[in-house]
Amino acid sequence: MGLKGFVEGGIASIVAGCSTHPLDLIKVRMQLQGESVVPNQAIQNLRPAIAFNSASATIAGAQPAVHIRPPPRVGPVSVGIKIVQAEGVAALYSGVSATVLRQTLYSTTRMGLYDVLKQKWSDPDSGNMPLVRKIAAGLIAGGIGAAVGNPADVAMVRMQADGRLPMSERRNYNGVIDAITRMSKQEGVTSLWRGSSLTVNRAMIVTASQLASYDQIKETILEKGVMKDGLGTHVTASFAAGFVASVASNPVDVIKTRVMNMKVEPGTAPPYSGALDCAMKTVRAEGPMALYKGFIPTISRQGPFTVVLFVTLEQVRKILKDF
Repeated sequence: MGLKGFVEGGIASIVAGCSTHPLDLIKVRMQLQGESVVPNQAIQNLRPAIAFNSASATIAGAQPAVHIRPPPRVGPVSVGIKIVQAEGVAALYSGVSATVLRQTLYSTTRMGLYDVLKQKWSDPDSGNMPLVRKIAAGLIAGGIGAAVGNPADVAMVRMQADGRLPMSERRNYNGVIDAITRMSKQEGVTSLWRGSSLTVNRAMIVTASQLASYDQIKETILEKGVMKDGLGTHVTASFAAGFVASVASNPVDVIKTRVMNMKVEPGTAPPYSGALDCAMKTVRAEGPMALYKGFIPTISRQGPFTVVLFVTLEQVRKILKDF
């Protein structure tokens, strides 16, 4: 019974991940907006926090520093159009192989573990599980799933973000295996778990809010007799769960994206020393709302992703119920 939960969750997650990949790519590009916008070549390698904070910073042998303003924020539609114009329609699926691997590792693990814990912790009479236990199950399942899937997550972020870099700086990975292999050789095996603390924290938040809220909302709808157990109930509960997960996880997601995407040159200090350093530099340079960059594409992606995930999951459960 436990193994079937992993299979069901894995199939549903892969379908949902591939269906909403372009929205996820746009979200990543938006989260990286303003991260490194420096017109002067001499200060091109500085992070925004350094470039923006010093009103009197000067560079040896250069003119006094110019006050730099972050670029105007661009909406998801504009970002999508620019990607298609600059890189082609196929660019919207950059990193899709990493998405498949990530869903296979991360989501299969978290969905399967949540199902196992749900069976163990549910009330034997009603079949329901208290909200606190749902949240606890989501936290445990999400954390373990994220630790397993972190290498694919790093590869996915880099492949999605590659198109925004100048041609000379692009990594040009041929696929998720090439990305993981080159990262291991060039930056060490530990680079595959870069940002893992953020990934685990985000996954715990997403899984607890997404799966717990879906189950809770679905149970409430059925108990109150608002709708019967069918497509309408599944869509309503899953979209509400997607909204809750988006609000809860976006700040961690922004920091995770930036830490994973940072380029570390041999012999030089990394742009960010860790998650807290990244968060402080981001807020200092771009304001607190920078932590909600990409929220519109996040909810635009998380909503459909969660709907496709749970609707597919419910259908797969019906198909596999006799196995």
